[in-house]
Amino acid sequence: MDYAFEKVRIVGGIGADDDYWRGLERGELLLPACAACGHWTWPAHFRCGECGSWAFDWKPVAPKGRIYAWTRSFYAFDRVAERREDVPYVTALVEIEGAGGARVLGMFEDDESRLAIDAEVIGAIRPPSPKSKGYPSIVWHLA
Repeated sequence: MDYAFEKVRIVGGIGADDDYWRGLERGELLLPACAACGHWTWPAHFRCGECGSWAFDWKPVAPKGRIYAWTRSFYAFDRVAERREDVPYVTALVEIEGAGGARVLGMFEDDESRLAIDAEVIGAIRPPSPKSKGYPSIVWHLA
């Protein structure tokens, strides 16, 4: 199957983050900043929470930052059954450098003995696959 997020949209999504997924499919991390006041808005919305503007600029940012939080999953629930072979796995929430506190979620794939809050990480973008339900994904490695 030819994977693309637009062919396998998540039920209930509002579409405000479409440019994020398009960027990942091209191999770049894009996050929205308000075109009027510059406030970074993530998760994506259609309207700026600071000034009310409806216009956003999707800016490329380096996929690097610091771990803000992480969790280890020991069970592959029905919505993530494709990850059954990866259990247990770690998901990390990373505060992106230079993006106004925006935090992006992704898998952590590195030495877990060095996993810590505030650890520096670098992201690698993976293409859409059956494991990621047809969406591109980002994985984090220690810097």
